[in-house]
Amino acid sequence: MAAQETEPVAIAVLARAPVPGFAKTRLLSVLGQHGAAALQARLIGRASETALAAGTGPVTLWVTPDQTHEIFQTIHRRAGIALNRQPGGDLGARMLAAIAAANGPVLVIGTDCPALTAEHLRLAADILRGGTDVVVFPAEDGGYVLIGMRKPEPSLFADMSWSTAGVMAETRRRLKERGLSWHEPVTLWDVDEPADLERLRASGLHDLIPDKS
Repeated sequence: MAAQETEPVAIAVLARAPVPGFAKTRLLSVLGQHGAAALQARLIGRASETALAAGTGPVTLWVTPDQTHEIFQTIHRRAGIALNRQPGGDLGARMLAAIAAANGPVLVIGTDCPALTAEHLRLAADILRGGTDVVVFPAEDGGYVLIGMRKPEPSLFADMSWSTAGVMAETRRRLKERGLSWHEPVTLWDVDEPADLERLRASGLHDLIPDKS
């Protein structure tokens, strides 16, 4: 097998601690503080398990505000996933830090897309192994749920209006402007709004949804 086909592609998972009142705040009206936090905890677990199952390379959980939350420590003990604290700055700065730390090809994901599978991650890794500069999975809301690259590209993250419907369009514009090659093999959806919970149920992922508390 060619060396390129076995090149490790790291996975960085960005995760916010499931603290009641601060996790999944747009779902507080339907799940309550503790229910929203429980959903966040389950999403962190699923994203970590999916990253490990992909088997593309080392997995690191980049956490905020710190590494002391029980769920982070449990994942670290049980799965051996490395923990790093997210640096300060906006989402772009935090993603860029995770990419730079990988020192090679890397995929960056969050925890809000339970539709993301190990097969998706292996597909993205293969795209990078094939020599493409960047791989992106757009989100239906106009952002993206995965970005991967062979080396850091700071221009894709600076001065971006994160959490808006124009993120993916602006990312495409910057990719084209800088002459970078990229692929968008699949568009997925994430869990942010109350209506997304019904989609979770319909997609067979209802076990992720806790009772309101």
